[in-house]
Amino acid sequence: QGQLAESGGGSVQSGGSLRLSCAASGFPIGRSCMAWFRQAPGKEREWVADINPSDIANYADVVKGRFTISLDSAKNTVYLQMNSLKPEDTAMYSCAASSHSFCAGASGAWFKRGQGTQVIVSS
Repeated sequence: QGQLAESGGGSVQSGGSLRLSCAASGFPIGRSCMAWFRQAPGKEREWVADINPSDIANYADVVKGRFTISLDSAKNTVYLQMNSLKPEDTAMYSCAASSHSFCAGASGAWFKRGQGTQVIVSS
């Protein structure tokens, strides 16, 4: 039960910024590790970042220093602030919720995934 709904994707030029949102319904995100993934055409899904209920965040090396994950328990929403975007960041971005409160990177026990929001970065 429960759903995740992403929004905020779009088209930007290289160097630009976007803020993605992932609104959860039917369950409280404050008890789960929450993560963002992305998948580019023809590529495997890639873990981007995660955050636990204590606000401890982890990032993939390719986005570290450019992306920031955060959560707002009151709004039951997770965000991904993306700055200094590059063409290689172009992908479908989706969020996921773990059945655990601790984060374990890409191998987390994800019980819910959203449909995703498209991000296109042009050079």
